[in-house]
Amino acid sequence: MAINYIYIIIAFAISLVFSLVCTPLIVRLCNTHELFDLPNARKVHKYSIPRLGGTLFMPSLGLGAVITLIIMYQTINTNWEFRLSNVMMIIGAIIIYLFGIFDDLKGMKATHKFIIQTIAALIFPLCNLMISNLHGLFGIHEIPIWIGYPLTVFVILLIVNAINLIDGIDGLASGLAFLILGSYAYLYHELHAHLFSIISTSLAGATLAFFFFNMYGKVGRLKTFMGDSGSLFLGYVIAYLAIKYQMTQEPLGFPYREESLLISFTLVFLPCIDVIRVALWRKFNGKAMFEPDKTHIHHRIMQMGLDMHQTLAVIITLFISICLINYGLYVGELATAYIVGIDIAIYSVFIWVVGKLQLSTT
Repeated sequence: MAINYIYIIIAFAISLVFSLVCTPLIVRLCNTHELFDLPNARKVHKYSIPRLGGTLFMPSLGLGAVITLIIMYQTINTNWEFRLSNVMMIIGAIIIYLFGIFDDLKGMKATHKFIIQTIAALIFPLCNLMISNLHGLFGIHEIPIWIGYPLTVFVILLIVNAINLIDGIDGLASGLAFLILGSYAYLYHELHAHLFSIISTSLAGATLAFFFFNMYGKVGRLKTFMGDSGSLFLGYVIAYLAIKYQMTQEPLGFPYREESLLISFTLVFLPCIDVIRVALWRKFNGKAMFEPDKTHIHHRIMQMGLDMHQTLAVIITLFISICLINYGLYVGELATAYIVGIDIAIYSVFIWVVGKLQLSTT
């Protein structure tokens, strides 16, 4: 068991170091060719910032994972069974990544981006990577394919866009992603699913390196944003890990674990519920659901008078609190449906309190 932790550390270190070394090169490229994220009324930053920091996520993940898997194969002579689903996931990730870069460089309409995301999401159920069991949520266990297919695609699109849209202040998307990926690295390690543990760890290393430059890099020097290429890729990989973890049906799934769906739900709940709230708010107010505005959770908190770092601390604290509450409720044998309801109530009360505090400061 201990030796496997060594490989996790190797994967993390390779990805981290590669990103730390290469990010200054990406920033220099952006400065040379004026590839900036420009400030506007919707955004909170006031300066032009290089926006291609997230382009290193995919090569860092690939480098860290491949080198570590080669070392593992030579050291412990593991026979890796590379399934079609793994290949298709890589193809889907490449599609998301390349179109994300195109969007960062040239720009894309929201409808076009949604079509590309849907194509990439359809790869999951086509390879039988899907939600097929609700593990007792609302008294439901196995669900038919005609429900599982669209539900899986919806969940993937939700997670991908949740990570993309919560990337509105320094360190938020990367901070949440790092915590989620770190959790999956541990969870998959406990299942002895070393391939997925290494994927999680490698991407976590790249995310941590980006977090450092995004949070503490000086404007005009090493500060960078991840752009759509980074946030969409992060969301897609997290969606894959979440869908994969909750699967308990052979041959692609793991042994049955009653808590598997709840764990995946908990890890992606906060960014996803915020996207749902914002989309519904826009719909009820006669606005387009994809129309940019400043109603996301980080915008609302900053409108109370907090700065970006304070807002980040509040949201990370909320995320960790929900995870700990869910763990306590599950250990206390509360039904999953009640836990989901409590999470929604906590988020709703939080947003209500933020709204009241926002009004008191204006």
